[in-house]
Amino acid sequence: MIVGTAGHIDHGKTALVKALTGVDADRLKEEKARGITIDLGYAYSDLGDGRQLGFVDVPGHERFVHNMLAGATGIDAALLVVSASEGIKPQTVEHLQIVDLLGLDRGIVALTKSDLADDDQILDRMAEIETLLASTSLKGVEIVPVSALTGQGVDELKAKLLALGESGKGTTGFARLAVDRCFVLPGAGVVVTGTIHAGEIKVDDRLVLTPSGLEARVRSLHAQNRPAEVGRAGERCALNLSGPRLSREAIRRGDWVVSPELHVPADRVDVRLKLLASEGQPLKHWSPVHIHLGSAHVMGRVALLEDDRLAPGASGLAQLVLEEKVGALAGDRIILRDPSATRTLAGATVIDPFGPPRNRRSERRRAELAALDNADAEVLPKLLRLESGFVEMARFGQSRNLRPAEVEGLLRAAGGESLEGFGFLAETLAAARLDIVDTLKAFHEAKPDAPGLQPERLRVTLKKRWPIPVFRILLDREVRAKKVTVDGPFLRIPGHSLTLGPKDEALWNKLAAELRRERFKPPRVRDFAQAYSVPEPDMRRLLQRMARIGRVVEVAPDQYFLRPVVAEMIGIAHAFGRDFTAAEFRDKLDNGRKVAILILEFFDRHGVTVRRGDLRRVVPQKLEQYGAPSAA
Repeated sequence: MIVGTAGHIDHGKTALVKALTGVDADRLKEEKARGITIDLGYAYSDLGDGRQLGFVDVPGHERFVHNMLAGATGIDAALLVVSASEGIKPQTVEHLQIVDLLGLDRGIVALTKSDLADDDQILDRMAEIETLLASTSLKGVEIVPVSALTGQGVDELKAKLLALGESGKGTTGFARLAVDRCFVLPGAGVVVTGTIHAGEIKVDDRLVLTPSGLEARVRSLHAQNRPAEVGRAGERCALNLSGPRLSREAIRRGDWVVSPELHVPADRVDVRLKLLASEGQPLKHWSPVHIHLGSAHVMGRVALLEDDRLAPGASGLAQLVLEEKVGALAGDRIILRDPSATRTLAGATVIDPFGPPRNRRSERRRAELAALDNADAEVLPKLLRLESGFVEMARFGQSRNLRPAEVEGLLRAAGGESLEGFGFLAETLAAARLDIVDTLKAFHEAKPDAPGLQPERLRVTLKKRWPIPVFRILLDREVRAKKVTVDGPFLRIPGHSLTLGPKDEALWNKLAAELRRERFKPPRVRDFAQAYSVPEPDMRRLLQRMARIGRVVEVAPDQYFLRPVVAEMIGIAHAFGRDFTAAEFRDKLDNGRKVAILILEFFDRHGVTVRRGDLRRVVPQKLEQYGAPSAA
C-alpha cells in the first residue's frame, strides 16, 4: 500500500516518515539546507513478513502544493499530520480538501509533537480535528498521538496503517504508471519512477510514453524499492527504460508509461465537477484554471455544460479544455486550482476522456454523459438505450481501461450483441432492418421505373440517421441476409427490377445487341438516334437511365460501353503486366487511336490506371471496379 503524507509545513511529516521507515525522505541539498520539503520524497518500511508500506512525503509549504498534488493522486491512504503544539493551519485545511476531492476514504491522523503538549491540549486538538474531518471523506478516522523524537505512538501508528489493508487498485486492465520523476543512472540509462495505477508491468514489456508517443522497452524494474520481474497496480516502481528516441529531456513529470492500447492523449475531458463550499463566488463558464491529473499539471479552461455558473458546494457536468494533451481515462480524479495557483477550487472525476469539440452542451450529449457517469456494469444498459443506439466497443473499453473480453462480457450482460466492433441491442438491430427494407420498398412504390437508391441517399432517407461507418455495417448485414440486393451503384429489394415500357424495352434490346457487336468502338448517342430515327434527347435519356442501373458506363460524353466490356478492357490493360503505351492498348482493341485515348483518359480519371508520361499501368486494387474482367 502507498501512504501519502498531508499537512502544514513544519508539522513533522518528514520526521514522522523517518521514524516509521528509518529513511530521510528529504533528498535535495536545498531541502537539507532549508529544513523543509520542496519536492516529493519516498521511503519504504519493510515489515519482514513480505509486507511493505511505501510512503510519499509531500511538501507542506503553500508554494509547493503543485508538487504535493503530483504525489497525492497515486496514493491509497492518507496520513494527515497535525502538530499538537500548533493545531490546524491553512495547509492542513487545503491538503485535507485535496484528499477529500480525490475521494480518499482510508487514512489516519497523526497528532505529531505530542511530547510538547499536555493531555488537555491533546484532547482539545483531537476534538478540533474531528470537527474538521466531519464533512470530509476521512470522517471518523483514528487519531494517533505520536512523537518522532521520543518514539511515542510510532509502533501503534504503523500497526494501524497496516490494518487499513492493501491497495485497492485493479490489476486486470492494461498497464498504466504515472511518472513523477525521471533521471539517468550511469551504466543503466533512463529511469522513471511513479505509482502503477492499473495493470502489471514486466521486464521486457514494450510500452509507450503518453502523450509524446515515444516507444520504450523495460530493461529492468524495482517494485517497492526491491529488484523485481513484475510491478503491479498499487506499487511504486522504478523502470529502467530503453528506446530509439528516449532521453532524459524527452520525459517529464506528468507523462504516463502505458501499454500501447492506452496511448490516447486527450485535450478535452468531460467530467463531473464539484466546487468547494468554501469558495466565496460561483465558478463561471470558461474560467481559466490550473489542472492536476495524475502527476501532470497543465493550464486549461472550464466549460460548464449545464449552466453558466456553478454555485459553491454544488456539482455539475463540465468539459475541461486543456492547453496541452495529457493521459486521461474514465474514473481519474482531477484537482483544479485558481489562475494564480494560490488555492484549491474544485475537484472532478473524468466521465469521458474523449470530449467532443462541438455540441458538448446538447441534450443528446448530456444524456450520454449521464449514462457514462456510472459503474462499468451499469453503463452499457443505459448507453444502448439512448438515441444513438450503439456503442463503439474499442473506444468504450479504451476509455475505461477494459480488455476486449471484459467489454464483450458487459455487452452480453446488458442484453446486447456485437457487430463488427459496435454493440447494439437486438431490438435496435431489428428496427434498423425494418427501417432499411421499408424505406427501399417505399421508394420502389413511389418510383417504379427507378433502379433503386444509392447508399448515401438511403442513409439520409432513413427514419434514423446513422453515422456512415455504422450504417455501412448495418447495410452489409442486410445484404448478407439477402434482404437488400446490390445492383451496380444501387440498392434495391430482391425481386424489384427496372421495368421499361414496351417501346423502350424493344429499343434497348437493339442497342444492347449493337453494343455487344461493336463492344470496343460502340456508336455514339447521335449515331444511335440517326440509325433508329429516335430524337437525340430521348436516346440520351434512355442510355442515361441504363447507366444509372449499371448496365452501361459513359466512358466519354455521349459514348457508352457495356459494363462487362469496361471490365474486359481493364483486364486487357492489366494483362500487359508492365507499363504500356496508348498505341499498344489501341492495337489490342483494334478500335482506333481516338477511341483508345478516350478509354485510357477515363481510366486515368477514375484511378484505374496511373500515367507517367506516355506510359500507363493498371492499379491492381482497381482491377474489379467494374466487375471481374473474366465476366466479359
